[in-house]
Amino acid sequence: MLVNVQGHDAYCYTGGKPFDITLPTVVFIHGAQNDHSVWILQTRYFAHHGFSVLAVDLPGHGRSQGAPLQTVEAMSGWLLALLFAAGVSKALLIGHSMGSLIALETAARTYSSLTDSTDITISGIAMVGSAYPMKVSEALLDAANYDQPAAIAMVNKWSHTGFVQKPSSPGPGFYVLGGSQRLMARLTQLDQHNPAKQANADSVFHSDFVACNTYQSGEAAAQRIRCPTLFLLGKRDVMTPPKAATTLINAMPEAKVTLIDSGHALMAEQPDAVLDHLFSFATSIE
Repeated sequence: MLVNVQGHDAYCYTGGKPFDITLPTVVFIHGAQNDHSVWILQTRYFAHHGFSVLAVDLPGHGRSQGAPLQTVEAMSGWLLALLFAAGVSKALLIGHSMGSLIALETAARTYSSLTDSTDITISGIAMVGSAYPMKVSEALLDAANYDQPAAIAMVNKWSHTGFVQKPSSPGPGFYVLGGSQRLMARLTQLDQHNPAKQANADSVFHSDFVACNTYQSGEAAAQRIRCPTLFLLGKRDVMTPPKAATTLINAMPEAKVTLIDSGHALMAEQPDAVLDHLFSFATSIE
């Protein structure tokens, strides 16, 4: 499904069923150098079990047009504009990594009288593989702009635990490490031919990581959250270790925290466990 947002077509995967505004809406938000496909194993279940799904491609990612946005705040503003354009007045937000910060910022904005977003209600947020501050090493930032194959190799290694490298991958029907590597390489190819980008602009890989690295409103945003919140974190995540979410968790004492045996790529490494926790959370608040 395409939605025109800020003058560009934005792609939303709907889980294999037409988007139905009369059903509870769940919005899935991907992380850096990813697209909607990272949620493929969860979104189809939601779409076929009582929910309408919008798994977005952020600008400059996947099938969405437009230049990559440079800050979490800009991505949040874009997401609110997308929800408005799609006619969504109430939604549950589920974000992974950078997407979790976008979900947090978006929910917090709906409580502010200084924005025009108060017509949209966020019923809950699920923060998957989250951290705050979400710091990125200088070595990875540099590689993301000037040596993207190296950056992809680093992210792929650090996002997965060792067990998924065996043939008996827990993700049905695909090779977890290979799929992740190919997706990031595909995003690089699309970025190099993005007509909306200015000449000599940083890569989408780099701008995504800079957005994570420079986001400074996380704790203040968390303190404004009033909706149910779930932290779904990987016990063996070295990109965003569980302890790195402590600041946000402490700011939201009512939030539920669940750890599963996974690295940073939770949706691919433990697809059934992630689905079970997300679906249970969604059905508990809708």
